[in-house]
Amino acid sequence: MAVITKENFQFLKKLQKNNNRDWFNENKEEYLKQHQNTIDFADLLLNKISTHDNIETPTGKKSLYRIYRDVRFSKDKSPYKSHWAGGFKRATNELRGGYYFHIEPGNSMLGGGFWGPNKEDLLRIREDIASNASDLRKVLDSKSFKDTFGSLQGEQLKTAPKGFDKEHPDVDLLRYKQFIISTRFTDEEVLSPDFVNKVNEGFKKMRPFLDYMSESVTTDSNGTSIV
Repeated sequence: MAVITKENFQFLKKLQKNNNRDWFNENKEEYLKQHQNTIDFADLLLNKISTHDNIETPTGKKSLYRIYRDVRFSKDKSPYKSHWAGGFKRATNELRGGYYFHIEPGNSMLGGGFWGPNKEDLLRIREDIASNASDLRKVLDSKSFKDTFGSLQGEQLKTAPKGFDKEHPDVDLLRYKQFIISTRFTDEEVLSPDFVNKVNEGFKKMRPFLDYMSESVTTDSNGTSIV
């Protein structure tokens, strides 16, 4: 079954209230059942994405993140995540960025973009913006983008990055250290039979943004490939 079920949500709600190893071990069978439900959803989503983008992630199961939390450096020692999450990486050196989904009662969303571009990629993106930001602004100002994602998100500097003019007309874009977009879903939407299509359509609408960013980090100032 590729529809996220009410039972899946109920399990996550119970886990949130009973986030300890004893309860989890006692309910391991239910965890495995709902984990499989989420895998089935991710498998179908992967199939749909693969009709319009080249994806490196081999299976829906491989896309899912582990439910076990890394608590080594966290004040919150709860051993488990009370949500499902997964990501699909775009394939080939020319297609950068990725897709992300997060399923949690009251806090479900999809996202994508460039969470932590390396130093070289970040410089190329900024140089591209400084040279001509019109193509990026065209993407960000499009009705499809605004209606779905609102605006560009991500961590920003307080001023222009080193080496760039503080008075540059596109300094608002140059300040970004991350380039992320996202949109949220209600619980009713997540539990509907059409949810997988809604997520896939959201990912489709990311393509102009992902493709622009991919070109920025894989070509030089003359548009020649560097990968």
